[in-house]
Order: sequence, then structure tokens, then C-alpha cells
Amino acid sequence: MSDRFARYPSLAGKVVYVTGGASGIGAEIVAAFADQGAMVGFVDLDADGSTALCAAHPNVTHEICDLRDIESLRTAFAALKARIGPADVLVNNAARDDRHAWTDVTPEYWDERMETNLRHQFFAMQAVAPDMIERGGGSIINMGSNSWFEAGGGFPAYATAKAAVHGLTRTMARDLGKHRIRVNAVVPGWIMTERQKTLWAKPDALAAHQARQCLPDLIEPVYVARMVLFLASDDAAMCTASSYMVEAGSI
Repeated sequence: MSDRFARYPSLAGKVVYVTGGASGIGAEIVAAFADQGAMVGFVDLDADGSTALCAAHPNVTHEICDLRDIESLRTAFAALKARIGPADVLVNNAARDDRHAWTDVTPEYWDERMETNLRHQFFAMQAVAPDMIERGGGSIINMGSNSWFEAGGGFPAYATAKAAVHGLTRTMARDLGKHRIRVNAVVPGWIMTERQKTLWAKPDALAAHQARQCLPDLIEPVYVARMVLFLASDDAAMCTASSYMVEAGSI
């Protein structure tokens, strides 16, 4: 772990579940928790990426899972529970920001985008909350997006799903708060994952985006992971029902 970043003693030994953990922001989150001494279990469809990440961290394990299939999600979480224990922390990270024109969207595509970017977040919370209640608390972090804050175009189904994450976060914070379960959202801006660099981070697009940011630097995934760590830790014990931006002031 870099000496520049904080260590959270309260995270050592905690059990953390992460969705979409094999690459991008998710892999950075998995590695960050592992470096804090947490036991991390993640789910993903990418078998090769999952195996490589687990090989790099002895306190990380994974299950192959298609989160669009809720029974597969429940089975994967049950397997993680049997292996490393019930979750103290859940990070609902998995999503795909595939571009799509509003004129091309079919009802079937719309439903699949909701399954990919929204629905599994609720059912993941439903799966882990009973154990958190029994253990006297926990932290749930849902990944939002500033795409809808910026009125971004070119992905209406994705932007709608991500906007809904904020409503889901706040209502679940109310329902679970009496059990000392905190529910927050992290709101990334344009994060320079390998996927973004390969598909969309072209020079003209980057220059235009940097001009919108208050800060001049492009955002690396590590900074999203650091916000997630804070919200999972006891340092954030009184933080819930809120959204925490990691977007360099991009408006």
C-alpha cells in the first residue's frame, strides 16, 4: 500500500463482498481492501481476471457469477459466506456503461440494462442484510455515476439506472439504519480504467472533459477505491444515506 494513503485499523479482519471485482474500479477496490487486511470475496464473469487477482492477494477469493441472474448471485454469495464468513461490508460495484442511441433501444435492451446496472444492487443488499442485522451492523456502498448529474448523453438506459441507485441508496439507508447498517453511494466521474482508455478516452474527448473539471488531472481508479475504504471504515460511522462524489469537480 502506498505510504500516501490512510490505513484503517477497523477494516483489518473484516469480511468484504464486492460485485464486479475482476477489473477496473472493482479490481482496485478488491486490492485496496486486501491491503487493509480484510478478507475479500468478489463475484465476476471474467474467469481469467478473477484468477489473476486472487493470485496476487492471498486474502482474496472469488465466484464466477452473472449478476443478471439473481439465483446465481444468491448462490455465489452463499459460497463466499461458507468460505470466508458473512459480509461486514458490501460494495455494489458491477455495471457496464455501454453506449447506445435512444432511437435504438428496445424494451428487451432496456430491461437487460436495468438487470446489468441496477437490479442486482437491491438483491445483493437483500442477501447480505440479514447477517449484518444479526451481527449488529455493517456498511453497504453502492456505485453511482455522475453521468446523469452532467446530463450526459449517449446511454439513456445506463444513466437512468445510475440515477435510480441514489434513490435505492437513500430508501435502504432508512430501512436498515435502525440495525446500524449504513448505506451510501460513491459517485465517480470519468475514471481512467483500461476499458475507458481503450474505448472512449480519445484526445479530443479527454481535453473537453478536463476543461469541465475543476481539477486538471484525470481520475485514476485508486481514488474511487479510497473513498470506498473510508465509507466502509469506522471513521465513517455516522455517514449514511449520502452520495460521495469522486469526480474532480466535473459539472
